[in-house]
Amino acid sequence: MKQNVVLYKKIPTFAMKKLSAHFNVSYFNGINAKNKSDFISALKNAEGLIGASVNMKNDFLKFAPHLKAISTISVGYDNFNVSELTDRKIRLMHTPDVLTDTTADAIFTLILSTARRAVELSIMVREGKWCSSIGSKHYGTDVHHKIIGIIGMGRIGKAVTKRAHCGFDMQILYTGNHANQEVESLYHAEFCTLDDLLARSDFVCITAPLLPSTEKLISCEKIALMKPNAILINGARGKIVDQNALIEALRNKTIRAAGLDVFEVEPLPKDSPLLTLNNVVLLPHIGSATEETRNKMAECAVDNLIMALAPGKPTKNWVNPEVN
Repeated sequence: MKQNVVLYKKIPTFAMKKLSAHFNVSYFNGINAKNKSDFISALKNAEGLIGASVNMKNDFLKFAPHLKAISTISVGYDNFNVSELTDRKIRLMHTPDVLTDTTADAIFTLILSTARRAVELSIMVREGKWCSSIGSKHYGTDVHHKIIGIIGMGRIGKAVTKRAHCGFDMQILYTGNHANQEVESLYHAEFCTLDDLLARSDFVCITAPLLPSTEKLISCEKIALMKPNAILINGARGKIVDQNALIEALRNKTIRAAGLDVFEVEPLPKDSPLLTLNNVVLLPHIGSATEETRNKMAECAVDNLIMALAPGKPTKNWVNPEVN
């Protein structure tokens, strides 16, 4: 007899066929006020849960007494209370590796477009305001041979480091829980404290996960340590940065600019002060948003759930392997 799983995000047809071949699937295209009660009802008999972009730290899980495994279609798992899942012996799976390079590409898109003011100047052209040769008023800043400080040297941090060193001859500073001999050997990266990184970097790039220890890590006080011409890039999670403090720094030109793919609240509210600033590039959380990568993520998440609900233990992509 097939096990029951609940899918709460649309996935490609090929991935849905594979999921349906293994399980009885109850499908919801996101959770909203109209389908919430049906979703809760489906959870009552669910042994597996798969999806993304919904906060599962609320009381949804109390309606799922038979739940054995959750597969999130993401590398980040801050939408879940991992300790609670572990206590309930629910396996949590995620999708690292398959999105690493794509997300690093998106981060470098932010670095380049922010440094060269690409969005701002493109709007100027579209609005018919390009009337003469570009002068100093519209100059950007170089990326090559600059100092980049990377906060969080995980998979994505390493991929950004490779691009920065090999593609742009940048000097690499990084900070995290421990030194990484691989990036130091391959890319001459220098391990340092966060304060030192902020004070020395021309580009500060956040690739760390959102944890209690990293929430609002980049505070008003930390932003004040940055160079006046520095650019802050966040391709990780919005809550790592104190967004109000960043807005004030951008308004006051405490730092040169910012490139953001993530925000404290997503989608970004229409009344956000960020929308009024021309020294920030705003993207709608597109880090992994290519057709190829999203397909790979969906397939990986389906495979993860199949593995997690099969006899035995998963061999990869397991967030809480202490669950028996």
